Amino acid sequence: MDKRGLLDLIIARIPGLSYREKISLCENFDGEEDFIREGTVSGINALIGRELVGALNIKLNIKLNIDQIRIQAERDARTARARDIHWLSWNDAAYPPLLREIYDPPVLLFYRGSLPDPEKPLAAIVGTRHPSPRAAAQAYDFGRDLGRMGISVVSGLALGIDSMAHRGSLEGGSPTFAVLGSGLDEIYPRTNRLLARRILETGGGLVSEYPPGTPPYKGNFPARNRIISGMARGVVIVEAPESSGALITARFAIDQNRDIWVGSVGAGESSDHRFRFDRRGSINLADNGAKVIRSAVEIPKEWNIEIPACESVDDLRGSDSNDTGKALAESLARSINMEL
Repeated sequence: MDKRGLLDLIIARIPGLSYREKISLCENFDGEEDFIREGTVSGINALIGRELVGALNIKLNIKLNIDQIRIQAERDARTARARDIHWLSWNDAAYPPLLREIYDPPVLLFYRGSLPDPEKPLAAIVGTRHPSPRAAAQAYDFGRDLGRMGISVVSGLALGIDSMAHRGSLEGGSPTFAVLGSGLDEIYPRTNRLLARRILETGGGLVSEYPPGTPPYKGNFPARNRIISGMARGVVIVEAPESSGALITARFAIDQNRDIWVGSVGAGESSDHRFRFDRRGSINLADNGAKVIRSAVEIPKEWNIEIPACESVDDLRGSDSNDTGKALAESLARSINMEL
C-alpha cells in the first residue's frame, strides 16, 4: 500500500461535505498516517475536526465517527480488489486532466479497464433513452466515425443514444469509456452488461465516483453527467426532450466551457414528426446557439486536429446513416422500454 493508504477512500466516505471540501482535505493531507495520533480513534477524530473547522472554515453539523468510516473504507478496498476495480484520487497524476479542472471534480474515481489517454481528446455523445430510429443511427455513426479518426467517445452506458454511441465507437476501432451512476459492480441497465464487457475487452474503461456496491440510485445520474462532460473536450447532444438528463449534461458542458453540438436529427432535421416532442430540448439548444452538425468529421475540424488518412474518411463528409446503422438503430429503438 502506498503512503496515502486508505486516506482517499476515507475522505470520499465522509458525509456532509461538498466536492470542494473533500478536495481540500485531499490537498491538506499527504497520507493516512496524518489521520492517526498514536493510533487512537480519538486522535483521528480530533485531527479531522480541527482540519475541517480550521483549514476549511466550515461548521460541522454532523458527528463524525472516523472509526466506522475507516471500516467502510477498508471494506471498499477489499471489495474493489476482489472485483478488479482500481481507484485514484484527485491529485493522482493519472487523474483525467480535464476532469480535474472542473469546479466540482470527484475526489476519488473508481475504474475498471483503462483510463483515457490524457494526450488524446474525448468527445461525449449523449441523448434520450428513447430515440427515433434516425437519431439512434446518427449516434452510432458519430461514434463509429470518430473512432475511425482516432477520437474516443465517452458516454453513460444508458439505453438509447448512449448505447449506440458506445457501439459505434467499438465498430470504429477506438476504445470507448462509460461513466456509471452506480458502483462498477452494479452495471445498469442490466441489459448492457454485455456491452460493458465489450468495452473492457477492447481497451476501454468503466468509470464511477461511487464505491463498489452502490446501487443505481436515481439521484446519482445527474451528478455523474458532470463527469461525462468534464472528461470530454466537447459534447454532442444527438436527440433530447425538454426534460432530459442529456440537457443536464449540456448545462454542465456550458458551465465547464466545453464545446457543444446538436445532432442534425435532434435539431429537427427529419421527416418523421412522431418524435418531434422528444427532440424539443435539442431544438432549444440549437435555437440558443449550439452548432448543428451532420457529420462527425466536423468535430476534429473545429479542434484543428488533422484527420488521419484512411479509406473511410471521404465517406464521412456529409454522410448519412448507412443501411447497417439504420437496421441496428431501428432494432434497438423498438426494444427500449426502460426509464430511470
